[in-house]
Amino acid sequence: MPMLLMMLAAASAPMASVRVAFDRDGVTTVDSRGLADAASGRAVTADDPVRIASISKLVVAIGVMRLVEQGVLDLDADVSERLGWRLRHPNYPDVPITLRLLLSHRSGLTDHAGYLIALDEGIQAAVAEPKAWDDANPPGRFFRYTNLNFPVVASVMERATGERFDRLMERLVLAPLKLDACFNWAGCSAEAKARAVVLYDEGKPVRDEQAFIAGCPVTPAKDGSCDLTTWQAGRNGALFSPQGGLRISMRGLAKIGRLLLSDGSVDGVRLLSPASMRVLTTPEWTFDGSNGVQNEEAESGVRAGGFNCRYGLAVSFTATPLPACRDDPVGDKRPRIGHAGEAYGLRSGLWVDRAAGTGIAYFATNVTPEPGARSALTLTEERLARGE
Repeated sequence: MPMLLMMLAAASAPMASVRVAFDRDGVTTVDSRGLADAASGRAVTADDPVRIASISKLVVAIGVMRLVEQGVLDLDADVSERLGWRLRHPNYPDVPITLRLLLSHRSGLTDHAGYLIALDEGIQAAVAEPKAWDDANPPGRFFRYTNLNFPVVASVMERATGERFDRLMERLVLAPLKLDACFNWAGCSAEAKARAVVLYDEGKPVRDEQAFIAGCPVTPAKDGSCDLTTWQAGRNGALFSPQGGLRISMRGLAKIGRLLLSDGSVDGVRLLSPASMRVLTTPEWTFDGSNGVQNEEAESGVRAGGFNCRYGLAVSFTATPLPACRDDPVGDKRPRIGHAGEAYGLRSGLWVDRAAGTGIAYFATNVTPEPGARSALTLTEERLARGE
């Protein structure tokens, strides 16, 4: 298979890439290249679901806003009331932690204690670890991109509804939009599972999605068992990876983008009110030089030239006109909203220009961390953002 051998030899080239451009009315262009599965030689398409990593957070925020509209959740209430136990920063016990702070990465939590929680463990024990917290900054004052925020959010959602997170997200977002998408594969159709995109890094498979589909859909218990009948609402919101476990095709992700373009409705389905969309499309935090860690993987201090310069409720804002910001992957200085994703050699992006009424959804596997020319993202991401 000459094409396969050539791609495996070129470990620096994406194994697969898909870019879908869209406007408010639908998809406008599709560019699919490479292999979804090198072992079988299956070519990738815009209908193949892939683990989109942190773009999952934006979709979770849409689910949260639906519950806020229904009066089930309150963005500014102390989440302790829903969790059934007191969630506090150990150094700042008088500061309530809210969904607004969790969604905007200003809760004071960090990823230093990890965010993958076994089936037989709970979120309460995870946040009781002292290193799970930022010692120096109280909740509300400092931005630190933290995956652990979202298992807490998912636990709140479960406790408020009594529903398992993946099924709740299907009810709130995926099913109304008629998306064959799911968190950790549990809710996707057999047809979608058969089209799963394998993740590659340095030319080698690093995430065998078919093996994951056939196995346990969550982090197993410490003894290796996988008994989901032990699930309890809110005990462990990490199970179905709210921080990055959504599997969705780029055609499907484009529909999420069109929802953002159209003030909360798409193809005749009203998912969010214009008022909720205004909340989602307003920054909660703007970098001022010292009030946050701009880059996802940074563990301390501020690295100049980082990507996150403005952030809302799981929404990134691009093209921030500040000298320390390199957050414009398209390079045209037009502000966009959306989110980037990174995991297991994959890079992904969803970016919409609400003023122009256009957007792009893309991913690539086997991406090397070659720096971009216009932003803090990789060169591959910049090329996909521009359609090169």
